[in-house]
Amino acid sequence: MYILQEKYPEMSVDFIKIFFSSLLGGVLGILFIIPFRKYFVQDMHGKFPFPEATASTQVLVSGETGGKGARYLLASGLIGGVYDFVVSTFGWWSEVFTTRVLPWGTAIADKAKLVGKLNVSAAVLGLGYIIGLKYAFIICCGSFLVWFGIIPLMNLIWGGQVIDLMGTGIMQTVGEMSPEVIFTTYARHIGIGGIAVAGIIGIIKASSTLKAALGMAAKELRGKRDPQQQAVLRTQRDLSMKIIVIGTLVTLALVFVFFYFGVLNMNLWHAVIALIVVAVIAFLFTTVAANAIAIVGTNPVSGMTLMTLILASVIMVASGLKGTAGMTAALIIGGVVCTALSVSGSFITDLKIGYWLGSTPYKQQLWKFAGTLVAAATVGGVIIVLNKTYGFTGQNALVAPQANAMAAVIEPLMSGGGAPWLLYGIGGVIAILLTLFKIPALAFSLGMFIPLELNLPLLVGGAVAWFVSTRSKETRVNEDRRERGTLLASGFIAGGALMGVVSAIMRFAGLNLVNTEWQNSTAGEVLALVAYICIIIYLALSSMKAAKDK
Repeated sequence: MYILQEKYPEMSVDFIKIFFSSLLGGVLGILFIIPFRKYFVQDMHGKFPFPEATASTQVLVSGETGGKGARYLLASGLIGGVYDFVVSTFGWWSEVFTTRVLPWGTAIADKAKLVGKLNVSAAVLGLGYIIGLKYAFIICCGSFLVWFGIIPLMNLIWGGQVIDLMGTGIMQTVGEMSPEVIFTTYARHIGIGGIAVAGIIGIIKASSTLKAALGMAAKELRGKRDPQQQAVLRTQRDLSMKIIVIGTLVTLALVFVFFYFGVLNMNLWHAVIALIVVAVIAFLFTTVAANAIAIVGTNPVSGMTLMTLILASVIMVASGLKGTAGMTAALIIGGVVCTALSVSGSFITDLKIGYWLGSTPYKQQLWKFAGTLVAAATVGGVIIVLNKTYGFTGQNALVAPQANAMAAVIEPLMSGGGAPWLLYGIGGVIAILLTLFKIPALAFSLGMFIPLELNLPLLVGGAVAWFVSTRSKETRVNEDRRERGTLLASGFIAGGALMGVVSAIMRFAGLNLVNTEWQNSTAGEVLALVAYICIIIYLALSSMKAAKDK
């Protein structure tokens, strides 16, 4: 919104809009995901890897119990943290190894639009280990289809043409674009379509859980209580469905009031449309977010928000709302839905950790509401301060690539421009076909959406997990090795995340020590590959020692 305000000064951005869109979206995200807690956390236990929840649980358990487990976790945390810190803070080697490091690799990337990329972060390697080979392979298959199939094919067929599906003013032909630009401009939208359809399929699969939850709510609203509820274990006790239903209705009413008075200048028709768009899309996409977090630990918030903005813009234009008023409404709808996705995705991780540790779900749920209130107030202030301090447009402004992409999309849409429906449709068809062949469609679609350099290390980590857990003929030895590796991988993730925060704070304070020229050099990339191989060997060998230490 700040980006568009530079061009359209009449667009108003204030703390109230940011606060209420964040707060209402966060509350909706919590309320929408609670009925699915049992499905994701209990019914699918052992089927979803929950990499972030696994890492967090390992840290908590090791810290509580101490012993060798804590030592291994601390050691891997230090190694992974220092490894990632020297890259992000000092630039000792490149963060991404690419096939462009070789002369023939550059030629193939320029002419055939074929390029291989690998993020050498210890944290992402650990994430891949916990995800496991099965899901990592499926995710990478989606990535391979896009990067080694669709992108080169687009160059081969439409290399000499300018394709502007959204009216954003693209001037380059497909052949003049790099593989990365083709991915961002076209191919990534196929992944967004696949994620959306896979999410709908996931809701259908979980419909029995939702139906049971709604049936329970109906009984409670009529004053009847299921006798079986009295025997529910403390560790399985959620907020009552009566509270959830009433809370959802009240929150949606507040969403309507917010749009009616605060956004749409008391236009009843447009406020009703905004309410319906928020309710439907937030409900559909919160389960998508939870599914994605459960599988790969990554929430596709930017892709789902982009699709929300496109849908909201098209619907608002069809209802007669255009121009800056339409852009403001669509962006705030996107903000509410975006927050709902983000909160629901992170909260399902919290609930999974609580399931493993024996927490009481309804207490987690109550405190999450309180946390959302504090976060909504904080994030509004932070965004305003960042805009006043650095800005999002002009020289030396914050980069904000996703925000700039969304601004570029919404402006032509509000002027009657198009949307990449064909690409979304292709992604949707792929998701349906995958489901028919019993292949996890969401994991595959995430692979199409997430950049190649972040997917390949998942496959590497998954391969290491498979290797260390299959070398022995004794099942117990393999299990011990796999568990040791999970502990080490959790340390990589925790250490990388912690030192990433330290590095970000240093950069925010203006302390940038990265030698960009060296980091982007051929030698920097070669050193990155060598360092990556070393940390892979450490993870594999340390995991294999588990049986000897018994």
